[in-house]
Amino acid sequence: MLESKPVDHPAEVLSLNIISNRGRSIRPKTANQKRYVDAIEDHTITFGIGPAGTGKTYLAMAKAVSALQAKKVNRIILTRPAVEAGEHLGFLPGTLNEKIDPYLRPLFDALHDMIDIETIPRMMQSGIIEVAPLAYMRGRTLNDAFIILDEAQNTTPEQMKMFLTRLGFASKMVITGDVTQIDLPNGQHSGLRVVRDILKDIDDIAFLELTAEDVVRHRLIGDIVKAYDKFDEAKQALRPIRK
Repeated sequence: MLESKPVDHPAEVLSLNIISNRGRSIRPKTANQKRYVDAIEDHTITFGIGPAGTGKTYLAMAKAVSALQAKKVNRIILTRPAVEAGEHLGFLPGTLNEKIDPYLRPLFDALHDMIDIETIPRMMQSGIIEVAPLAYMRGRTLNDAFIILDEAQNTTPEQMKMFLTRLGFASKMVITGDVTQIDLPNGQHSGLRVVRDILKDIDDIAFLELTAEDVVRHRLIGDIVKAYDKFDEAKQALRPIRK
C-alpha cells in the first residue's frame, strides 16, 4: 500500500539516526526519506522508487546493517539483476567474480561506509553478508534475512515475481529502482513498472516515491534529474495520439 503521511517536522527528520560508524551518523535528510525509512521499519516488503541520488539504496542498506546489529536478522543479502547498459555476464571476459564485481560494486561501496572494511570479508566468508546477482536467488527460501534488490527496474515481471517469492520467515525485503533508467532490451517490460498495479492492495507492502527534491548528492544532480523529467514530459506531449 502507498504510504501517505503528513509532513514530518524537520527536527524529527534530522534527529533520526539509523546507524553510526566511525563517528559518522547515517540518517534521512528529507521528510520523504524519513517516510521511506519508517515504511521499511513498519512493513515486510518496501519498494523505494526514485531517481539517482535520493538515498533509496543507501538508506535501505543502513536499515539492513541496523537490523543485523540489533539481531533482528541473522544475515544481509544484497542483489541486483546483472543486465545493465546492454551487457550480459556470459559475454564478458574473466572469472565469475570478475564478471559480477562491476555490477555489485555500488552495494560494496555503501557497505564500506557502514561496516569496517576489514570486517566485511569475514562476514561474507561466514555467510552473514551475501552479495550476488539476482539469478542466484532462484529456487531459494530466504529466512531470517534482510534482503535488498537494487536496480529493480532491470528485472522482468517474471524475475520480480521470482524474487518476491523467495521471502522466508522473519525476513524483510526492500526493492529499489528508477523507472527512468531501464536497461532491458527493447520489447521487454520492467517488473518494477507493473508490480505496483499487481500488489498495491496487499497489506504489509509499501510503495514509496522519492523525487528530485530528495536528491542529497551534489546539488547539480537534482537539477539534472528535473531537466530530464521536463524533457521526457515534453517528448510525451509531442507524440501523436493513436486512434
